[in-house]
Amino acid sequence: MGTRGLINLPTSLSPPSGRCTSSVSGLPCGVLPVRWSRSPRPTAARGAKNRQLLEVGESAAGMQNQLLGLVNGMEKKKARETRTKQQLQAPSSDNAAGVATAAPLPGSPEIQCFPTTAKTIHRQLSTVDVLEKIGISRHFAAQIKSILEFTYSRWLQRDEEIMLDTETCAMAFRILRMNGYDVSSDGLSHLTEASVDLNDTRSLLELYKVSQLSTSKDELILDIIGFWSGRLLKEQLSSSKAQRTPLLREVRHALHSPFYTTLDRLEHKMNIEEFDFLGHQMLYFRPWQRNQDLLALGVMDFNTSQLVYQQELQHLESWVKERRLNQLPFARQKLAYFYLSAAGTMFPGELSDARILWAKNGALTTVVDDFFDAGGSKEELENLTTLVEMWDRHDEIQYYSKHVEIVFSAIYSSVNQLGAKASAVQGRNVTKHFVDIWQDLLRNMMTEVEWRETRYIPRPEEYMENAVVTFALGPVVLPALYFIGPKITEYTVGDTEYKELFRLMSTCGRLLNDVQTYEREYMDGKINSVSLLVHHSGGSMTIPEAREELQEPIENCRRDLLRLVLKQDSAVPRQCKELFWKMCKTCYFFYYKGDAFSSAEKAGAVDAVIHEPLQLPMDLLLPGLDLSSLCV
Repeated sequence: MGTRGLINLPTSLSPPSGRCTSSVSGLPCGVLPVRWSRSPRPTAARGAKNRQLLEVGESAAGMQNQLLGLVNGMEKKKARETRTKQQLQAPSSDNAAGVATAAPLPGSPEIQCFPTTAKTIHRQLSTVDVLEKIGISRHFAAQIKSILEFTYSRWLQRDEEIMLDTETCAMAFRILRMNGYDVSSDGLSHLTEASVDLNDTRSLLELYKVSQLSTSKDELILDIIGFWSGRLLKEQLSSSKAQRTPLLREVRHALHSPFYTTLDRLEHKMNIEEFDFLGHQMLYFRPWQRNQDLLALGVMDFNTSQLVYQQELQHLESWVKERRLNQLPFARQKLAYFYLSAAGTMFPGELSDARILWAKNGALTTVVDDFFDAGGSKEELENLTTLVEMWDRHDEIQYYSKHVEIVFSAIYSSVNQLGAKASAVQGRNVTKHFVDIWQDLLRNMMTEVEWRETRYIPRPEEYMENAVVTFALGPVVLPALYFIGPKITEYTVGDTEYKELFRLMSTCGRLLNDVQTYEREYMDGKINSVSLLVHHSGGSMTIPEAREELQEPIENCRRDLLRLVLKQDSAVPRQCKELFWKMCKTCYFFYYKGDAFSSAEKAGAVDAVIHEPLQLPMDLLLPGLDLSSLCV
């Protein structure tokens, strides 16, 4: 294990085959070769796609064996070099700061890093960045922690190798902050428009990314950096000299889609397909070798997870028919969107139960929301609410209609089934918490029905207190927390931090939705935060002004939520806090520039994550390349 540059592939992965026999490009199976022109994707028959995906799974051992062969060859080559065994195993003088090399996690890939010195910080951070961007950083958790611990110690010392290099400084701040390290934006105060090379696109891009990580409205430094770096990047894109390089494509994407509006798995796929070999400087092997291996692992990881996603979605589609939800004429069928948000954020294979719950309860909350909005009479809504309130004694209540019976039966069976599974995971009965969440939702929805029936116009703060619940993220997010790993105690659920995470997430989502759906809800006779602002202004505020007014509370909620998620020493485990942030990003994904949730606009994203195989340029890998030849 002392050989540097060594990658051990996890035995838990079911990798795609190393090479399709029909391929001349050396691409892993399950990857469609295309040219840099990015011409339109050919429409393939479903049967052909299924056969291709089946081939990926059946020939999985090929890629793993090939990569292991590469590793063995690298190990032999290293053995022929002049380094002695003692030199390889002895602590490096560059580790004098006391940062120990982290031990590999069981079953995870391992990379033995080059000695960590200030001069290699940029290369190491670049590597961490790439691992995160192609979705395989979780396989290198121990090594990444070692790198970040060292970088953080240098940051606290304001090491010149970090602070005097714009790109390194910005990247260090971004990666450290998003990994939970306490770094102040004051450390970026020396980075001004006058101090930066205006032609250094990559540094400007890093600065622009940094500006989106604000955790307080008082971090004016980040706002200022975002203003001028964004302006300069836009000028570069509009320049007649701008070429379609991978870097400029990344710039265009960053300007169009801030990181908090994206889904992780969509980003992983884009970054794998746009992987720029020569634009990345890695730590491991020589440039072509290390980049190729990391890319192969990224491809392998994405392909194997995509097969799981397809199976899970098929199960969910069968569940919809089994519970007769497709027979409800008033209900929008949004199962695919909710599963996209689950697979797009909770992508590791071991989170299957969390994805299934997230998608099922998301579909159910959409059905219930549509039932309360237009599909049900007041008598039906009261009947459904009473059934949920009675729960264990619901059989004492008659169903008012077939629609009520379908909706309640779907909620009842799913809550009991998923609650029993979560109870087994947690080692205590948590089903009652599931029931409580649904009861709170329907009570608050009935409050909105009463407002509508009596034409009562609530105060904005009264509306938001109720709307935080009726936005219906509770049944989706809160039960999913029980399936992602940590033990969730009753103390955790009752803690103020837990409640504040939920409030900030739901408020941000509710306001985003209100701003984009005002016209439709106005036509339906519903109130929302936009119409309430106009009404209570006494006519002094217009609709556009009200929508603009809401941008500040939306941004404040997002910043406050991110600060809570990144805070250390919390009552709520970090993995759980991240789920609130993932749902916040999902809300931005659907409502950032319109009401994409109510349209087919995101259908392409569903296909990209779940159905469509990866596409890589033909010239990304050398034609006929044999990986084992790189070890000689």
